[in-house]
Amino acid sequence: MNIGIPKEIKVAEGRVALTPNSCAELIANGHQIFMQQNAGLMSGFKDSEYQLVGVSVCSSVEELYRSSQLIIKVKEPLESELKYLTAKHVLFCFLHLAANEKLAYELSRIGLTAVGFESVRENNQLPILKLMSEIAGKLSVQIGVTLMHQYQGGSGLLLGGLPELSIDKGQVLVLGAGSAGKQAALLARNMGANVLVYDQSHVALAELKQLDSLIHTVNNESECLALLGSTNLLVGALHVAGKKSPHFINRSDLMLMMDGSVIVDISVDQGGCIETTRPTTYDQPTFVEEGVTHFCVANMPGAVPRTATQALSSVLPAYIHRLTKEGWGEQDTVMKSAINVKAGKVLINLL
Repeated sequence: MNIGIPKEIKVAEGRVALTPNSCAELIANGHQIFMQQNAGLMSGFKDSEYQLVGVSVCSSVEELYRSSQLIIKVKEPLESELKYLTAKHVLFCFLHLAANEKLAYELSRIGLTAVGFESVRENNQLPILKLMSEIAGKLSVQIGVTLMHQYQGGSGLLLGGLPELSIDKGQVLVLGAGSAGKQAALLARNMGANVLVYDQSHVALAELKQLDSLIHTVNNESECLALLGSTNLLVGALHVAGKKSPHFINRSDLMLMMDGSVIVDISVDQGGCIETTRPTTYDQPTFVEEGVTHFCVANMPGAVPRTATQALSSVLPAYIHRLTKEGWGEQDTVMKSAINVKAGKVLINLL
């Protein structure tokens, strides 16, 4: 099958779907791969590296879409990219359509088949989403710590304090003990913070506690909200697969938080788990509501494209190969269940 890899155009999105080695693997299985010029450059991969393994580099985006049947992207297509998509295409990328009704209907109007990275579920896991969530979880703490600096408008508190002098530590509250929340909590603890994690799943909290017994876990919603007044960094990592994230924190709850505290809402792709969340980009990543700095960039792993691309390429080729098999949409139950849009119909619940 002819597979196309366009260059990502979302602000500061440096990822590319496949490394040269992953392309070589697909080519060895009989596929032809077309890549837009410089698509891998921000991830540290030159066109010549792709050409060396047999990838055809296209000088224009029009040529790429015209030459390809299966389109592999990282992020959802932006409005300017929709004109290149036709009913012949199968689109495979992060879609997050539950929080993007407009895009869902635009894709259905085109008549293509759209398969979401975040919808691929196998062995009761989300293997593609999991990797990016882990990266976003770590980034949430790295970014949040920087935003706590006084010159960034933060409280000026060092997250880990100076324990030997009994100087106050910062407090981190993580909403969600899934892949993203787990990594955020572990990194914050390693930096010396007081860390509390809320989740409704006793199993997820127990697993996290096994990894670090000093992480405090909370299962009660009221108890969690009572922690906001002493929280310096709030990480939103609540995720409901295939659905818009619930608003767990309301605007009125933010009034409990100290001025200069920080929110990083990882779940912004799915609408955000905080009422005041709105998507931002890396050129203007933050805004302030109720005295609290919000970081709500909708493509957080795009900031570390080398790592993120390598992570994606470790799992994508196997699923891409499955999409090239005849009858996959009916016979492959994993890939069939990951279809978001097909033949003019939206197959997932919106909003």
